[in-house]
Amino acid sequence: MNYHETALTVRFNEVDAYQVAWHGHYVAWMEIGRSELAGRFGLDAFQLGALGYLGPVVALEIKYLRSARYNDLLTVRTTLTPSETATLVFESVILDPDGNKLATGLTRHALTDLNGVLQFQMPPAVAERVERMKAWLEAI
Repeated sequence: MNYHETALTVRFNEVDAYQVAWHGHYVAWMEIGRSELAGRFGLDAFQLGALGYLGPVVALEIKYLRSARYNDLLTVRTTLTPSETATLVFESVILDPDGNKLATGLTRHALTDLNGVLQFQMPPAVAERVERMKAWLEAI
């Protein structure tokens, strides 16, 4: 499966006195990539809410491999991993300008209705968008 790419630059407020990015920002960068990909298919947090559903994060995994530094141009690669349940699973890779992996990660989002009731089957409106996203990721 292919991926969506998001470019971003490590900002001054994201680094410490040694000009190394704080580890929590990697999660935010993954969220930026995930939101851009999902938004292309009507599945970002607000679009999902307009459909009558929420997608809270129920699992987050991240593996730090190298440090990002001030002013580095980073690439966040994001893809959707197939799931048998009513969950959305996004995988991310954060790369430096030379293509070295800085971090890899995954977020799992359970689908609920607006009242927080867990969905056991993928709602049709969400499933249609997920299928379009999968087709796009397989085509690029």
